[in-house]
Amino acid sequence: MPLADRGGPLKGVRVIELTKVWAGPYAGKMLAHLGAEVIKIESMSNLDEMRAYGGVDINSAPYFLSINQEVLSVQVNMKSAEGLDLVKRMIAEADILIDNIRPGAMERSGLDYESLKAIRPDLIQCSIKMWGTDGPLGYQTGYAPCFAALSGLTALVGHEGETPKGMNIRYGDSTAGACAALACVAALHHRETTGEGQFIDLSAVETMTSLVGDSLFAWSVTGEIPEADGNFHPEMCPHGAYPCLDTGWTSIAVANEAEWQALCEVLEASALAADPRFAMLAERQANRQVLDAELAALTRPHDAAELAEMLRKAGVPAFQSMSSIDLCTDGFLWAREAYRMVSDHRTGARPIIGPSWRMSPDPAAIERGAPLLGEHNAYVYRELLGLQEEEMDDLIARKVID
Repeated sequence: MPLADRGGPLKGVRVIELTKVWAGPYAGKMLAHLGAEVIKIESMSNLDEMRAYGGVDINSAPYFLSINQEVLSVQVNMKSAEGLDLVKRMIAEADILIDNIRPGAMERSGLDYESLKAIRPDLIQCSIKMWGTDGPLGYQTGYAPCFAALSGLTALVGHEGETPKGMNIRYGDSTAGACAALACVAALHHRETTGEGQFIDLSAVETMTSLVGDSLFAWSVTGEIPEADGNFHPEMCPHGAYPCLDTGWTSIAVANEAEWQALCEVLEASALAADPRFAMLAERQANRQVLDAELAALTRPHDAAELAEMLRKAGVPAFQSMSSIDLCTDGFLWAREAYRMVSDHRTGARPIIGPSWRMSPDPAAIERGAPLLGEHNAYVYRELLGLQEEEMDDLIARKVID
């Protein structure tokens, strides 16, 4: 029986996580938010880096807290034969195993898919690696900036004439994790209809490449290699983000001449409307750097949200470019439960980013924050594996439970 019945479409599904950092834990979080029981295997001697990143307390590190809600934690020293045996016993009780540890580590530990099928024939194993499990870089460990660079995304981010900028967010990790969760759900459906488990070989780089879009094949169609071009749009101008009061920005996209005239009217820019350099789309694009500078001077005195609303009322597509503070204080997002309050052991109730879906009926309850290291040892070892208390005490004394 699971630790708690939280409801949700994946109620009754048990997931074992051998994951670290972000991509693998993100997949586990997605499944936990759908109601699965997710058990993260950890040890004091081989911590998830996120337990030490951004804090001094392994149970209060902010990055770990942000990604591991509704996940259970069990300690086991996988460097010991007894520890590996315990891990295999846990896997035998699971439906899904997710790993994103160093290439080759699962095979060296006897946790490769073929070996695990002997323990659980219908097991679904999802292995997340930078470049999958084969190929010229199949041996290489990588992080989100590596995924973005190798996928072709980094080369497309930046303004015209600049070197590739990339992004200072873990887009590669969360994207790979979300795709891994999707693949696991599909594999569950396959198992439901055929009785077969599956091995999912997920490449983070290929995941990112698949999301680059039409830029991937642009050269074969146009004969030109795509480069970073900021906010340029081939059929809209002006098209970009323009500075406003304080640190605000408003994004504006003008699709036709009526919208161009309306923009000039709202900004009281009759001179721009009559300027032959900006008369039609072709002229505006040819002179877009000058146009953007002129518009920036006109938008700067305005409040970003108020300007966007005025423009929309005039028929011009425009929205405030939301900052993190704007998003966290947005009443609409709070009303939609985009943020949830969860309980943590030391900090009490705190907000987290909830799932982007709304399910009815029977959504999964999301109420518990990230686990303390080994918080669910008793549940896993006593209830799931059936160990006696004295057996657990012995394993703890010999640091098999570490």
